[in-house]
Amino acid sequence: MNVPSMLLATGGSLLFLCLVFVPLERAFPAKPGQRFFRPAWWLDLCFFLGQYLLWSALVLWLLSRFGDWIDGVVPATFRAAVAGQPWWLQAVEVILLSDFFVYWGHRLQHRVPFLWRFHSVHHSAEHLDWLAAHREHPLDTVYTMGLINLPAFLLGFPLETLAGLIAFRGIWAIYIHSNVRLPIGPLRWFVGAPELHHWHHDRARDAGNYANISPLMDLAFGTYCCPDHEPDAFGVHEEMPRGYLGQMLHPFRRRKRGSRKKAMQTQLGKTA
Repeated sequence: MNVPSMLLATGGSLLFLCLVFVPLERAFPAKPGQRFFRPAWWLDLCFFLGQYLLWSALVLWLLSRFGDWIDGVVPATFRAAVAGQPWWLQAVEVILLSDFFVYWGHRLQHRVPFLWRFHSVHHSAEHLDWLAAHREHPLDTVYTMGLINLPAFLLGFPLETLAGLIAFRGIWAIYIHSNVRLPIGPLRWFVGAPELHHWHHDRARDAGNYANISPLMDLAFGTYCCPDHEPDAFGVHEEMPRGYLGQMLHPFRRRKRGSRKKAMQTQLGKTA
């Protein structure tokens, strides 16, 4: 895709998301009164533009390289059998499979210091809305997209099945970060919602709610949390650069021994 086409597609995506989510956030606000141009809005716009203009192409290229390698690992007969299933069954299987891997991969991002270095960029957002969903380090995106898609590639699910689900997951990720709280009642035990993911971003406690589309994994493994109100504050306890370039470089900064010790004590205090 040439540069003018990329710019047009990016502008169209931004307009589409505004038309969908801004009215939704106005009609069902999780935090009433939050302004459209809230603090760090321009920073998150930089992340949005970076994803659409730079990093998405890199992530898809890396995944395609892995996909080519996988083709020779799994027997062709097995892959053909998987691809021959009805589309609706493939969709259910892919969602369950990817949710399982995303859940445990996400828990590791909060437990393994090396992974947290990259994932903390995403959690540094102190105001959640549809645009804040795009605050993500590109290497963190590679990790997450790999967890979602590589197992399905490995087992032989065709690209036609995965393409629609990839697009759906992208919209869903934006939705669960949006400043929305819909009254869905008991359905929240089965369907992921912003109110669940907002508590995942809570600054005051060790994060739960690691699942994505459905909270069933959180319910099964004891990490489900959904009080009837919004968290007091989002973000992280550690120091985080305020600029786009600074956050891109943050995972590679050398950690001082005292800072690592303080971060560990904070983590232990939250899990105690």
